[in-house]
This record gives sequence, C-alpha cells and structure tokens, in this order.
Amino acid sequence: QLEQILLNLAVNARDAMADGGGTLRMETRLHTVSPEEAALHPGQTSGIKVRLSVSDTGVGIPGEIRARIFEPFFTTKGPGGGTGLGLAMCYGIVKQAGGFIGVESRLGKGSTFWIDLPLAHGEVQRAPAEVPDRQPGAGARILLVEDEVAVAELARRVLEMDGHSVTVAHNGAEALELFRTLDERPDLLVSDVVMPGMRGTTLAKQLLELDPSLRVVFVSGYPGPLDVEFASAKLLVKPFRPTELLQYVADALRA
Repeated sequence: QLEQILLNLAVNARDAMADGGGTLRMETRLHTVSPEEAALHPGQTSGIKVRLSVSDTGVGIPGEIRARIFEPFFTTKGPGGGTGLGLAMCYGIVKQAGGFIGVESRLGKGSTFWIDLPLAHGEVQRAPAEVPDRQPGAGARILLVEDEVAVAELARRVLEMDGHSVTVAHNGAEALELFRTLDERPDLLVSDVVMPGMRGTTLAKQLLELDPSLRVVFVSGYPGPLDVEFASAKLLVKPFRPTELLQYVADALRA
C-alpha cells in the first residue's frame, strides 16, 4: 500500500514537471505535531509522527483545485490521462492507517504532499535481507532488450551478479543488429513486450528464425495476453523482484 502511495505521488509530480523538468524529492523524518498545528487540519492529531513528504518543483496546484484533489474521480487531466482515483486511494490508505495526508503548494513553485503516520510501539522485527540463491544455468549468454534505461540497468546488474554474460539493447532494431554481429549467439532473449517501433514478440519471432534454439522470457508492465504464437510463454510482470527475474531465467534455460 505504501508503494502505491509513493507511485501515485511520484506520477503526479512527474506530470506537474512535464514541460521543463524539475526535482522530485522524497523524505522521511520524525515530526512533532503541535496542538496548534493539529487544529489547523481537521482530522489531524498532535504528537510525534513519522512524516513522509513527496515534493516537486512543478507548476503548483491552484487553490480552488487543492480543496478537491482527494475527491474520488476528480481529475484535471484530459480523457485517457487519469481516473481521478490515485489521490483518493492515497487518502483512504493513510486514513486506514490512522494517519493524515495534506498538501502545500505555490503556483509556479511546486507542491509538497506530506503524510503523518503514527509511530509503532514495541520492538520491530526486521526481515532478513533477500539474497538470491545462485540459480541453475548461471553462466548463460543473455540478450536483454528493454527501452526503460533504469529497468535495463537493474536487470543487467542482477543477471551479471548471477554469473550471466549480458548484452543490452534498448529497442528491437538495435537488438536485431547486435544479434547478427555478436561473436557468440545468445542462449536466451529477455525482452520487454511493449516497446517503441517493434514489440518484443515481433523481435522474438525474427530472432527465432535466425536461431530456433533461442530461449525467450518476456517482461511487461501490462499483463495482458501475448501474441498467439507465444500464448504459452512465460511473462514476468513489472515490477518484479530480482529473485523472480532469476527464477524465470533459470526456468527458461532449463526448458
């Protein structure tokens, strides 16, 4: 739920800075809410809170809109631009957790959404760090095709830490060219499905014509049906954990 809050606030911040770019800042700290501050915000309570704030340097929110932003289905985006449920969902999650969400904004200067959450009492049980086991088939040659640079870099690092040799391409045309010029053909294609210019499934068909022994793993943020030729193929849905990526790769290499 907290991930959904951060994602919604980050997307809104990005949209607010769409024209000229800017700075997105996420911050957590302890904050003491005084009785005077609590009185300014109906529903807020005084005391020591954990404050999470997400701020941008975008266009800001006009006052007449600011009063309605947490209403379900209220949106200033055009058709297809948003459902108007993102901030309403954030509001609901925060209230359910006994917290409070508010916003400060200045036109042309940006906005800050802040969330005050109650402190947990008692000892916190920390989960052990997730260290992926070395997967069977490590040491394979992998062609990784992903148009989002950050996702490609994360996946590359995870796969290389598992002992694989990774070649990265950011679109289908680049992947085809690399495939034809590599000294050793890849054992596995890991490809995003939805990419500009060429879908990952189209790329896979062309590469399989060049090398029918190539294994394939598809990755997508849109978990819909694949093209009919790959209806039974494995589809790793974003966002994914490093261990999930390694498991899908291992399963494909064993197939």
